[in-house]
Amino acid sequence: MPEAWRKSTHSSQGDCVEVLPGREILVRDTKDREGGILTASAPTWRELLSRLR
Repeated sequence: MPEAWRKSTHSSQGDCVEVLPGREILVRDTKDREGGILTASAPTWRELLSRLR
């Protein structure tokens, strides 16, 4: 089964970021899916989320 990009359930109009979890976490803008992708290690991603909460 191919991996699927996920976006926040709080995104009602689609203007947000999408995340592709895996060995590394990939993040992209839904308005420019062909644009750049940010990459973070899983520990770095967890740290970011813990600071945002």
